[in-house]
Amino acid sequence: MGLRLTWAVLAGAGADLAGLGLIAAAAWLITRAAEQPPLAALSVAIVATRAFATGKGVLRYAERLTGHDVALRAQAATREELYEALIPPRPARHGGADLLSRMVDDTEAVQDLLVRALIPAAAAVLTGLAAVVVGLFVLPVTALVLVGGLAVSGVLLPALTAAAARHWSARIAPARAALAGSVADLVHGSADLAAYGAEGRALTAALAADDDLAALERRQARVHALALAGGTLVQGLTVAAIVLLAQGAGAGSVATAVLALTALVSFEPVLPLAAAGERMAGITAALRRLKEVRTAPAAVAEPRDPAPVPAPPYTVEVEDLVVRHADAARPALDGVSLTLTPGRRVALVGPSGAGKSSLLSALMRLVEPEAGRVLVNGADIRGLASDDARTLMTGLTQDPYVFQTTLRDNLRLAGPEAGEEELTRAVREARLEQWVERTGWDAQLGEDGRTVSGGQLQRLALARALLHDPPVLLLDEPAEALDEETADRLMADLLDATRGRTTLLVTHRLRGLEGVDEIVVLEEGRVIQRGTHAELVAEPGYYRDLWESEALTRSR
Repeated sequence: MGLRLTWAVLAGAGADLAGLGLIAAAAWLITRAAEQPPLAALSVAIVATRAFATGKGVLRYAERLTGHDVALRAQAATREELYEALIPPRPARHGGADLLSRMVDDTEAVQDLLVRALIPAAAAVLTGLAAVVVGLFVLPVTALVLVGGLAVSGVLLPALTAAAARHWSARIAPARAALAGSVADLVHGSADLAAYGAEGRALTAALAADDDLAALERRQARVHALALAGGTLVQGLTVAAIVLLAQGAGAGSVATAVLALTALVSFEPVLPLAAAGERMAGITAALRRLKEVRTAPAAVAEPRDPAPVPAPPYTVEVEDLVVRHADAARPALDGVSLTLTPGRRVALVGPSGAGKSSLLSALMRLVEPEAGRVLVNGADIRGLASDDARTLMTGLTQDPYVFQTTLRDNLRLAGPEAGEEELTRAVREARLEQWVERTGWDAQLGEDGRTVSGGQLQRLALARALLHDPPVLLLDEPAEALDEETADRLMADLLDATRGRTTLLVTHRLRGLEGVDEIVVLEEGRVIQRGTHAELVAEPGYYRDLWESEALTRSR
């Protein structure tokens, strides 16, 4: 990367120097030719003019080629680093639209940093030095004037524009992310918005976000226009001053023309630096936002020397587990204990917010416990690498995601080497076989499951979990979003498929739980009841109340 950047800088500087040489040689040639000297006296200038003209085109092409190559490589490397930073589970500090904005828009700041700032600045410095050397050789006093003009255009104006634009540029990136979020809500939530008559409010919010962004960008454009006008003014004043000094010093027409045109062209690579200074404010803000993602702490601490994965069969023991989410007043789990022996099936029941999903997250090493521990064959899972812990305990999560690819590929996320027989068994156990027969394995599924129903999405996620076949299967609300009849059939098939398999099932539905080995009832993060279905139905409490409520609902 460093060598490519060096070549890009040298090519850019060479192209600007060739342009400077072209103008200087052409100015000398034209004014000298007007004096009608012998043709031999002009031959060197003629050859030099042709060489500079050809060299400028070739070097400019090389600068564009190498400059954009190194910029695109840097942008790709930055995006790769950002992807890698997102791989370890982290607290949800940024929404999906905001992360998308950082991934797409903010990573382009790396490209702008190289193409619009670093390479042009290096080329401008070398070209400016060459023009000053020409001035010193022809008429030293003009070199001082040129240094002053170049300093104002190349240093003072970029500093002023950067300071003026910093306030607006720091607000543009969040405004762009807010607009992306509003548009994402409109696109992905259009059906829900229409169902509740809220599309007008959502559209108004998106238009307001667009107006805010447009206003900020207009203010930034004014800074850019003022910088360009200021640089052009300084350029004109500098050239005029050099002409007056040359004439006052009695320099001939040839020397005056060379000095004037050399000074004029020396500003060509310097004038864009004012816009680069204004752009640097946005680049700095974007790089700061990227750093926020890369430096965000992981949700769990990885062990320095991970222990090897224990040998099967696996016994999982949860001992007095306490989990507290960020800024929460009370813990999501408060002293929860349970045991999963090989082949044992345990169901977690409780109202929303009771801590059921938090327990699954702790088992999958997605959150760090505040106290207590989770043991696998007596070994604390905090001593295992997080990926190893998830190979032992994983399954169906609360928010399954469907990618915009085929049904087959979406399933193979859980089993890349799975054959037709394994895929067919997984969809059959998840009661998806009729849908698969109707649509085919190569049916394209929309992004985030937009082309499938809620029930199909849930069953597809369940098929993934069954295909992955972890030693300890975790299922978070597998019958969510299904109608009563389908949910009952799915639960029956699921309990049949998990017979003899170590399973932890989170559910709001009690029907079918007669077949599990133990039911643990959570409320406000604490275990308030535990036992078999028959034992819990026989005693007063949350479980019996919920069971009677379900029975009453079914009888209607």
